[in-house]
Amino acid sequence: MCLAVPVRVVEIEGQVARVELGGVLREISLVLTPDAQVGDYVLIHTGFAISVLDEEEAQETLRLFAELEAAEALLDKEASDTETADA
Repeated sequence: MCLAVPVRVVEIEGQVARVELGGVLREISLVLTPDAQVGDYVLIHTGFAISVLDEEEAQETLRLFAELEAAEALLDKEASDTETADA
């Protein structure tokens, strides 16, 4: 399964952008999205920005990822509690 993640562009130098997600900064290529600007949200996959998103769409996607993460943590806790009770 492939996953593209929305990130916010904080700096651009040539075809390389510095992006931020959850306080983590990394560099990505803008070769596929030369129209991206500082402040835009872009979808990244394997180090490349593959499309520019509007902020509302990016925030909704990030919210859904957070919900999935919370649900997974809850399931992991329930599984751990069940294993402990069975021991």
